[in-house]
Parts: sequence; C-alpha cells; structure tokens
Amino acid sequence: MSSLNDSNDVYSSTYPNTSGFQGTVRPFSSPYLNFDPGYIPQTQPEFIFLDGASKQRGRFELAFGQIGGSCMIGAALGGASGFYNGLKATTLAGQTGKLRRTQLLNHIMKKGGATANTFGSVAVIYSAFGVILSWARGNDDDLNTVVAATATGCLYKSTAGLKKCGLGGAIGFGLSTAYALWNNREKLAGLRQFNPAQR
Repeated sequence: MSSLNDSNDVYSSTYPNTSGFQGTVRPFSSPYLNFDPGYIPQTQPEFIFLDGASKQRGRFELAFGQIGGSCMIGAALGGASGFYNGLKATTLAGQTGKLRRTQLLNHIMKKGGATANTFGSVAVIYSAFGVILSWARGNDDDLNTVVAATATGCLYKSTAGLKKCGLGGAIGFGLSTAYALWNNREKLAGLRQFNPAQR
C-alpha cells in the first residue's frame, strides 16, 4: 500500500506542491478535466440527428413556438394599445390616484388578453393547416406556407360574410407571399443576375 509520499504518484511529477508543507498534501487535478480545447473540433453540428432524418424542425415542432410567440406579441401589442386608450379615457374622465391606476390596469388587461387570444387563434389555425398540408403532400415548402396562410385568413373571417372572408384570404395570401419572397431573396437575386446569352 503506497503512501502519499510515494515517488510513483502520477500527480507528483506533473503538478507542484502549493500547500507549503513538504510531502503532506498535493493538489489534485482530474485527468478527465485537464485537456487542451484545441483537440475538440469546433465545426461539429450543435444538434445530433438520426440517420436520414431532416436537419431542420418540421411544422409540428415549429407550431408550438409560433403559437406561444404569437400570444406574447399579441399581449404586448394589446397591452400597449390598452395603456394608450386607458390614459386617454382616464384623462377625459378626470380620474386620479388609485382609481386611475385601476382603470389603466383594466384597460391593459382587457385589450392585451383580447389581442393575445386573436393572435393565438390565428396561429393555431395556421399551424394546423401547415401541419396537415405538410403531412398530406409529404413536403414542407413555401407552397404550404402560402396555402396555409390564405386558408387561415378565409377561415378566420368566414363568419363575417363572403366579402370579409375573401379579404381575410387576400391578407393571408399577401403576407405569406411577402414572407416567401423574403425567405428566397438569395435565389431571386441569383435569377436576376442570370444572363441566358452567356450560355
């Protein structure tokens, strides 16, 4: 059984003694933690995917973030609008102190909740159409985005009459087309620089 002063100690030759006492305590460093980070490749992917699996999240995985983000954006926009409306209403009514603060909070909560519900409902409908189209076509591309947004606008305004239904579909189509064009701006820039005479 070896003692602490054994000359075969693997740490005695590598690490100096910092205790101030000769041959009593040596600093311990794990060989598993003492390594050069240069040996670790920095170009490896951040996530590990199964063989043959897509290296991007599908519609179903993105739906949760889209719905939650839409609710938060709606709550923020509605809260700001409610705060502005509450300031105007309480100023016109001449309210001050606790009564004004209570009325402001009521306006913020009411408008923020209503807008969050609206944005969340639209996001749920859009995500459902997107997932269904992705599963039905077996492909996730910009066509799914445009069709899902157009159908979302039509369905959301379907109870307000045919004219409003068409207007909702047109708004969804316009927004999704603008997003698709922005998403493919590099490809469009390459097409503009293409010259058939050089072939």
